[in-house]
Amino acid sequence: MWIKVSDAIIRFRLLLMVIIGLITVVMGYYASKVEMSYEFSRTVPLNDPDMVYFQEFKKQFGEDGNMMAIGVKDSSLYTLESFQKFREFSIKLKEIEGVGEVLSLPLLKIIEKDTANAKFKLTSLFPERIASQQELDSLLAIARGQKFYMGQLVNVENGATMILAPMKKEYANSAKRMDVTNSLVQYGTEFTEQTGIQIHYAGLPFVRSVMASQVRKELSFFLYLSAIVTGVIMLLFFRSIRAVIFSMVMIGVVVVWTIGTIKLLGYKISLLSGLIPPVIVTIGITNAIYLLNKYHLEFVKSRSKMTAIQVVMSKMGLATFLTNLTVAIGFLTLLYTDISVLREFGIVAGINIIALFVVSLVMIPGILSWMPEPTEKHLRHLDFKILGGFVKFIDVIVLKHRGAIYLTTLAITAFAVFGMTKLYSVSYMVDDIPEESQVKKDLKFLEENFTGVMPLEIEIDLQTKRKKPLQNLKVVKAIEGFENSLDSISVTSRPISILSFIKASRQAYYNNNPDWYGLPTSDIEAKNVLGYLKGQNDNSGLFNAFVDSTYSKMRISMQMADVGSIKMDSLIHQVIEPKAANLVTELKKTLKSKGDSINVQVTGSSKILTKGNNYLIQNLTESLILACILITLSMALLFANVRMIIISLIPNLIALMITAGLMGYFNIPLKASTALIFSITFGISVDNSIRYLAKYRQELLSSGFLVQRSVSESILETGKSIIYTSIVLFAGFIIFTFSDFGGTVALGLLTSTTLVISMFTNLILLPALILTFDKPGKDKKEHQLIDELDTTFYGEADDEEIDLSKIKIHSRNSSSAE
Repeated sequence: MWIKVSDAIIRFRLLLMVIIGLITVVMGYYASKVEMSYEFSRTVPLNDPDMVYFQEFKKQFGEDGNMMAIGVKDSSLYTLESFQKFREFSIKLKEIEGVGEVLSLPLLKIIEKDTANAKFKLTSLFPERIASQQELDSLLAIARGQKFYMGQLVNVENGATMILAPMKKEYANSAKRMDVTNSLVQYGTEFTEQTGIQIHYAGLPFVRSVMASQVRKELSFFLYLSAIVTGVIMLLFFRSIRAVIFSMVMIGVVVVWTIGTIKLLGYKISLLSGLIPPVIVTIGITNAIYLLNKYHLEFVKSRSKMTAIQVVMSKMGLATFLTNLTVAIGFLTLLYTDISVLREFGIVAGINIIALFVVSLVMIPGILSWMPEPTEKHLRHLDFKILGGFVKFIDVIVLKHRGAIYLTTLAITAFAVFGMTKLYSVSYMVDDIPEESQVKKDLKFLEENFTGVMPLEIEIDLQTKRKKPLQNLKVVKAIEGFENSLDSISVTSRPISILSFIKASRQAYYNNNPDWYGLPTSDIEAKNVLGYLKGQNDNSGLFNAFVDSTYSKMRISMQMADVGSIKMDSLIHQVIEPKAANLVTELKKTLKSKGDSINVQVTGSSKILTKGNNYLIQNLTESLILACILITLSMALLFANVRMIIISLIPNLIALMITAGLMGYFNIPLKASTALIFSITFGISVDNSIRYLAKYRQELLSSGFLVQRSVSESILETGKSIIYTSIVLFAGFIIFTFSDFGGTVALGLLTSTTLVISMFTNLILLPALILTFDKPGKDKKEHQLIDELDTTFYGEADDEEIDLSKIKIHSRNSSSAE
């Protein structure tokens, strides 16, 4: 079949190249339209009960993760000049398109009692112009008496204050968010230049904007860096600039296809999908190296360029397809997950790795047919002896020290298993950002002074026969006890709810005396206070954001530190939910109505994050199992031998176990960026097994089924190729350690480490296992698919035929020179 395919490709190479060119133009158009993802990565399926509840909660009360926070801690802020500048800064923020009602100390509004009209009114505490420092100090004293705000906007212990600026939903999930945050930073910088007061920025919209901007920068950086690093390695190997250039052109085509695919499928570039183009470059280079090397080998033997190209196509097509297929399987198994960001990553990478195979098989032979014949300089790499001594050393170890290999493997595996017991899974709302970054420092500032800005929500739903149950004083008192118990939690802020507004209204009713901040103590007092609230217009929508129109549902909002999914899970299930259960019991006793449905539910972005992390690990574990199954089936097609399938999988699974053990020892947590390496690297590392076993099978048939001789010859002949491609892959993935995102760094480090470990297990353990357990039959007529693979590299199978010292290549003209 591959002979017919190769003949067709060579015969119609011009047409096929034109088709690839046209596809590239179309994909380039779509690639130019691709957008960055500004939405929070969803890790919980939309049909999950908690996700469904959260979506309904947001419909009722609005978004919970759209708040930007700007923190300040400087005593000079309370001088007249600086305070006036702070007011101007707050007004500028309010005027930014995409920002809602800004809440800050200079723009503070307090509730005042309008006795004449028997209602409350909101008035600004601070006038536009403050005449003197004395006036400012007296107004600040009044502000400190507004208990509704104290502890929320102002830290009464150290004077720190913050501005809360909500970002409108239509801006928060679009590219327009960048304009909002850029304007915010610009005005903040101007304020700092004018006053010398440092500004600290936090909040999910702001952090996501910073991350999206960094992802855009890193996409270009890693794409160019991977091309440079792998291109330099290729140049050192082939000593040919033109070989590097046309390989990069081929890879560039697939990179364009990759970015175009993202747009065509309706996806956006995320932190994960932004890594696909550099991965394509790395894997594409290994394809180019194999095909070019085989071309040079065949050219030396036949002295005919077209004959060499035909042999490459017919002999290397299946091998290249299978190695690309196993890599694609590792990515495509992510389609099995319920997590959108992983599914997108898997399908885009998997499709384009298969596309890489097709483009390689068409473009490399096509371009080679139009290029001059290789010169002596280009063929020097065939006599590659640097690694020869090391490969022979491995051969000696395998043949003479199998016992030591097994004991060492058992010891390392036991060490790895113990390390795996230390593995843990954790994620943060603001994840992967370096501790020393300004974003992380600003977040720590808000956590130290205001317990953080991460949202945590609780909904109380009273489905009872009583009308407006939340206006019942006994019900409200029970909920107040629940809120007081929440206030005792150190990592959360003081709860804000409709009760907070009632308490503030009572304080206003008694002429803003802070001693009266609290719930009414009697039904008569409650009637008097609530009487002033009747007929009030809620132009800001703030009141409706905390209670529904029937007064049967209410929201309790808290802000908290980014404590991570482990502590968050403990906080919700071991602290808050037991308190909520107690509240339900108390409310049932208070209402005393049969058939009442009372529900107190913890929800919000922070809770969804915790559940999402659990989903993530479960999904990635399942995808790894699926990758193992599919790759095992692929191996079954090659070998039709259960024993050889098991033997081939053991070295690669041990490599993954060692990596997992190292993660445990070095406290590297399981999360999206680290857990997905297992299914990906498994697909890549199995390629080494396929190459070695294909050569072993060939040697077995030619040697009359002499296992020891076949194992030794296979080590000597495939060892160099396995080592060299592992070096290329290591270099291609290790560049991710230059990322500013911790997850990307871990991905690069762990993937490259796993590939190196896999190299050694396939060169040492795999041959040893074959020597011990393989008992091949002696029927030479038996045919397996693996017999059709050609794995020759560095002249491996043809060393005896090729004597480079006798090769004379004459330069025909200057055009054949580099």
